[in-house]
Amino acid sequence: MATPTACSSAVAPARVSRALQQTARVHRAHSRPQARRPAAAAGEAGAASDNDAEAAARVRQGRAVRFRPCIDIHQGRVKQIVGATLRDAADGSAAGENPETNFETTVSSAEFAGMYQRDGIFGGHVIMLSKDDATLQAALEAVRAFPGGLQVGGGVTAESAPALLDAGASHVIVTSYVFRDGAVDEARLAAMVRAVGKERLVLDLSCRKRGEEYFVVTDRWQKWTDLRVDAATMASLSRSCDEFLVHGVDVEGMKLGIDEDLVSLLGEHSPIPVTYAGGARSLPDLELVRAAGRGAVDVTVGSALDCFGGVLPYDEVVAWHHAQKQRVAQ
Repeated sequence: MATPTACSSAVAPARVSRALQQTARVHRAHSRPQARRPAAAAGEAGAASDNDAEAAARVRQGRAVRFRPCIDIHQGRVKQIVGATLRDAADGSAAGENPETNFETTVSSAEFAGMYQRDGIFGGHVIMLSKDDATLQAALEAVRAFPGGLQVGGGVTAESAPALLDAGASHVIVTSYVFRDGAVDEARLAAMVRAVGKERLVLDLSCRKRGEEYFVVTDRWQKWTDLRVDAATMASLSRSCDEFLVHGVDVEGMKLGIDEDLVSLLGEHSPIPVTYAGGARSLPDLELVRAAGRGAVDVTVGSALDCFGGVLPYDEVVAWHHAQKQRVAQ
């Protein structure tokens, strides 16, 4: 896909254009995806809880920490917002929503997807932040542009998930559909697994801190649940999904640095691949995720990237990503 030569952005359009152009020169030789972890057979799923520490250690062995890119879509356009400011409008319409926005562009979701495909960055997240047809269509355009390379989340249900996979998504990301009334809805979780299969399901455990513990928040991070993000929760839910995605909601979109305690918790206890998102703003922050997460936690960078109006060069993050694979290979 051709590199976009121009874009219109509410934040620094020239910088975004340069960032998208510069990535055409980055790491062509590293375009193959990292081999996927084989999905567990049905008889193996129940064994995940035999030894949670050993399971988490197996995740760390022989794998590279990965940069997981994002394409956040709101009202049909690619944006970066401060996550905690996203609220439902009084009339329930997407047009009535007014979250605090760090970045907005007319560059299409498909162009960003093509950039990630060109640079060999697999496993990114397309997140539908509003419930309107323009946003759905933009998400579909992104996964069609990079078939098998992107996961899709945002209001996904057992009924809507198969169409997203058919369009080209590698996985669907689910949160509110399976977390209701402050707890896991086991019937809905089972329905989702039947609809897409464990190996194509990512559970979103995005959370906020209350006291010294983290609790899952749902419905655009507006509703607290009683579900702790801890070893027991991750061990239990890992039997029904392929990966976890965890936004540190308290720092998401704020470019204030990562939630190191949360990353450490994920790295120590997740028995399956897990991606952390929230606050990363520099290469040292990425190294901190690698260290605090014990080499088991992948990382998303959004608002800090120059292609999203920030100052951290996207091509430097791509180079860091490929360097992690070389580190493991040595």
